[in-house]
Amino acid sequence: MNKRLLLGAAFLATIVVGFLAGRGFAPGPGDGASQQAGAEPEILYWVAPMDPNYRRDEPGKSPMGMDLVPVYADDVDGQPGVVSIDPTVVSNLGVRTARVQVGPLPRVIETVGYVGYDEDTLRHVHTRVEGWIEVLSTSAVGDTIEAGQLLFELYSPTLVNAQQEYLAALSSNNASLRTASRERLVALGVSDTDISRLESERTVEQRLRVFADNSGVVAELGVREGIYVTPATDILAIAEIDRVWVIAEVFERQAAQVSGGQHAEVAFDHLPGQSWHGVVDHVYPELDPVTRTLRVRLRFDNPGVVLRPNMFARVTIRGDGTGDVLHVPREAIVRGGRGDRVVVALGDGRFRAQPVTVGVESGNRVAILDGLGSSDRIVVSGQFLIDSESNIESAFGRMGPDGDSGRMDHGGHEMGDDAESDHGDHGDNGDHDMSDHSDMDHSGHDMDATR
Repeated sequence: MNKRLLLGAAFLATIVVGFLAGRGFAPGPGDGASQQAGAEPEILYWVAPMDPNYRRDEPGKSPMGMDLVPVYADDVDGQPGVVSIDPTVVSNLGVRTARVQVGPLPRVIETVGYVGYDEDTLRHVHTRVEGWIEVLSTSAVGDTIEAGQLLFELYSPTLVNAQQEYLAALSSNNASLRTASRERLVALGVSDTDISRLESERTVEQRLRVFADNSGVVAELGVREGIYVTPATDILAIAEIDRVWVIAEVFERQAAQVSGGQHAEVAFDHLPGQSWHGVVDHVYPELDPVTRTLRVRLRFDNPGVVLRPNMFARVTIRGDGTGDVLHVPREAIVRGGRGDRVVVALGDGRFRAQPVTVGVESGNRVAILDGLGSSDRIVVSGQFLIDSESNIESAFGRMGPDGDSGRMDHGGHEMGDDAESDHGDHGDNGDHDMSDHSDMDHSGHDMDATR
């Protein structure tokens, strides 16, 4: 009897406890809605299941045809590559952020150049015989030369003999000989004026006088009085100065953006407030092997000779604009051997290194082809300090398939168990103890506000 009473009491107690527990866990009025709202965290973006670097602002398909998966705000802190920095430290670093912009991006190339002679006007002076320069009318590069001005006088035994042969031919009745002798003088560089004088005066000139064919300045001078010259000797070169070239140097990554006919604007430091407007006259077919830049030629008239060869110029070349693209300030790009990246600000002192694919550069803006969304906010000032403090390179290493690269020291080297035990053998010096990482951020650097 007693046993039956005990079983009945236990059964009754079980029912009472279950009823009370059901009432305690049952949702009250409005509790179901609040729980449903709390079960839907904010979705930041969608990523490809097989490639976390492929990010989009809305659902879709990955390049492999797989559905994109959402990334929630609560899950960001657990992702590799996300680091947290104390807000005080962020303020001390002077971090500034900006939102990614969407819109057309004009193709503007800002570069430098230098003034040069218009090589179409450059004239080199050579002799056609060997001899000696006995009189030289110019003595320095840059001297002004007028058309018809005497350049130098040349003594050449070959010319003296050729004149004597022509005089002998004139005294003969052989017309063929006279013609051959005259043609030889012309071939040796004797002008028609000198030949006419020789025919009328019948006297041999010991020196051949050479005159300038065009006006300009002496661009090159390779001789002095008394020097022996041959036809291969560069005696001098004359270039006009009322027209000049401006040779601009374009970076290799911008080479595809420049073409002939594009508008260009040139400014010079010695003429503030003034600018020259022209077009791209020629794009050279090869890059400079030393500077790795593409040379672009511009032509300008030079009245008053205000532009002089080798002057420094600031050149702006404007091309056709692009369509609507994502673009960020150029200063936000962190360039490295593994590719380009930006530092994305996630809010509340959290940052993440994001690899990006850059497009055209226009002034201080750079187009982003892949890696960012229109709603992202990036770091535009102080990102290099964050990059070094957070050891983003190590974060990239932790983004591999295994998701584990071991504990990293300040240089990104693995600090396994052996390394930890080695640090413990330094003796009583507690400064070398690396066993406590409780106050360290993801990079292994102390980000405390007292730093």
